[in-house]
Amino acid sequence: MTKIFIITGEYSGDIHGGKVLEFLKQNIPDLQAEAIGGENLEKAGAKLFCDHSKMSGFGFNFKMAFDHLCLENKVCNYLLREYKPDIVLLIDYGTFNLRVAKRLKGHGIKVYHYIPPQVWASRKWRIKNIKKYVDKVLCIFPFEVEMYKEFGIDVHYCGHPLICQLPDKADRNAFFEKYGLDIKRPLVSIFPGSRPIELQFLAGTFIKAAKRLQKLHPELQFCISHAPNLKDEIYDRYVKNTDFKVIKGDNQALLSVSDSLILASGTVALEASLYKVPMIIGYKGPWILYFIYLLIRCIKKVSLPNIITGKDIVPELVQAKFTVDNICYETEKLLYDKKYRAGIIDALGAVREKLSDRYSAKEAAECIAADLKKKEPA
Repeated sequence: MTKIFIITGEYSGDIHGGKVLEFLKQNIPDLQAEAIGGENLEKAGAKLFCDHSKMSGFGFNFKMAFDHLCLENKVCNYLLREYKPDIVLLIDYGTFNLRVAKRLKGHGIKVYHYIPPQVWASRKWRIKNIKKYVDKVLCIFPFEVEMYKEFGIDVHYCGHPLICQLPDKADRNAFFEKYGLDIKRPLVSIFPGSRPIELQFLAGTFIKAAKRLQKLHPELQFCISHAPNLKDEIYDRYVKNTDFKVIKGDNQALLSVSDSLILASGTVALEASLYKVPMIIGYKGPWILYFIYLLIRCIKKVSLPNIITGKDIVPELVQAKFTVDNICYETEKLLYDKKYRAGIIDALGAVREKLSDRYSAKEAAECIAADLKKKEPA
């Protein structure tokens, strides 16, 4: 029997892991899978070693560090002494996963990293650890391949998961009717993030800007996205004192039918670009973390549409530029400057062109399965 252990740290990783496992089981019917993950991996047939809900975090605090250290010890002891898998598949969540990879090195367990750390964005020295402790990198951006090859790392380009996993645009009329929105009024949607600290630093300013915009332009209507991984009590702590409609569990449909978006930096910006919806990116955190980021970053852009194309397509309002005035100004341009708006929509089309049409999860699974089959006795 072939055994795999999959480690994810966040909701998105659980989605990707579930897809990879589904395709792996098609290639290796007797595959036994265990994981640190959530409902998607569990539905795909993995036995959960533990849920990853406590792993999601941002920045640094002693409790999170202690929890991570305890989980690292627990999972590594289990893998080395009891489960002894043929392969460990790390998905995203670079800091924790690379520490696990280091401890597994030299014990006969192959380690693959799907959606590896974005070393091209910051902390490029991490690529040395990847070379030391990871047997194969399954990357999702085409420009990553040459970088890993330069360091002598076994790498395979799988394509980006969103290309095939992102749903088609929702039917605007049906969506507006479902949520009681006015089909005749422009819709601006706010995505304040999927981590508590993002809500803490972003949600208030986003909502203030939306209230001002609605006063200036009564024809506008606003919705706020509730990230599905956040509990209601956490979300309500920061998103309150507003009459704006909150939508949970229909986030990609909301993205696709919006006329303009106000987003926290993250994968959601790539999703929006694939739907070709104009957006602004806002981001702010503790100043000490921002100064550290300035020291370790490799590129100056923060949003994936801008990084992938190498152009300043999407307005980025980061730290000191993250103000109500700037959010309102940029949003008004996106909505009411027709030439500017058309130019951004056209430029967003280049994002998909830079990425391939490969089904990323299937490609990753087939690569893993092919390598595992090489190990099987003739």
